[in-house]
Amino acid sequence: MHYGFYLPTRGQTTTPDDVDTLVQRGEAYGFHSVMIADHIVFPTDIQSRYPYTVSGAFPGHGDAMEQLTLMAFVAAKTTTLRLVTSVMILPYRNPVLTAKMLATIDVLSRGRVTVGVGVGWLCEESATFTGEFYQFQALHCLPHPIQQPHPPIWIGGHSPAALRRAARYGDGWHPVGANPAVPLRPHELEVALGDLKRLTEAAGRDPEALTISYKAPLYDVSMTAERQAGLERRPFSGTTEQIVAHIATYGRLGVSELIFDFRSESQSESLERMEHFATVIKPAAET
Repeated sequence: MHYGFYLPTRGQTTTPDDVDTLVQRGEAYGFHSVMIADHIVFPTDIQSRYPYTVSGAFPGHGDAMEQLTLMAFVAAKTTTLRLVTSVMILPYRNPVLTAKMLATIDVLSRGRVTVGVGVGWLCEESATFTGEFYQFQALHCLPHPIQQPHPPIWIGGHSPAALRRAARYGDGWHPVGANPAVPLRPHELEVALGDLKRLTEAAGRDPEALTISYKAPLYDVSMTAERQAGLERRPFSGTTEQIVAHIATYGRLGVSELIFDFRSESQSESLERMEHFATVIKPAAET
């Protein structure tokens, strides 16, 4: 089992020193990957429902570091961490320029880029877009990425359409779970993986070749015990023994990379959470 962590992309812990400290500490603790989210701008009025909180409210406040710029910064500060766009919102971006930027970061990081992609949830972000399709002729785009034929592409989302995209085009599936809005508990994940297997085989591809990377963000952590009454415990919460049991369960189902969320408004608390996982939970899961 590999382990990854979320990189803060907004708020008080996105200063250069804080980001530098977090990624270097994560690398020193032996984490495999770091997740870098994607938002460029936010509309002042958001009506779209955010799928990963119970209320549907987006937990951000309108600030965000640009994904690929931040990825390049992290690449320069680390040597072994896999750098994952988690996920890149494809409708934002010119495909040629984006391919060039990803290839460049892959070269400069010595082949550490993984491209997680999705179509986004926020309708208002692209509401004023007037083009119809990107168009370009045959062209050269050098240097090529270190990884051939391209960096791994992970498809985000858990909808039927996302599963179809993963089956047809992805090198991996990269869903969000372990939160009250979208818990994606073991029995739910098992059903989704069965669907993904059938869709991948129908597309003439090998489902065993897909990486399953599962994200467990800390959303709705302020829900009171009364509101959670009658609900099962959130996956990857509880005692060390309970979290280790969840890691084993998801591993048996086929998850090969688990992404944990240590983010906090306090840098010291983020580092404490990371240290606790790396020195207590991870060793217990590996025994």
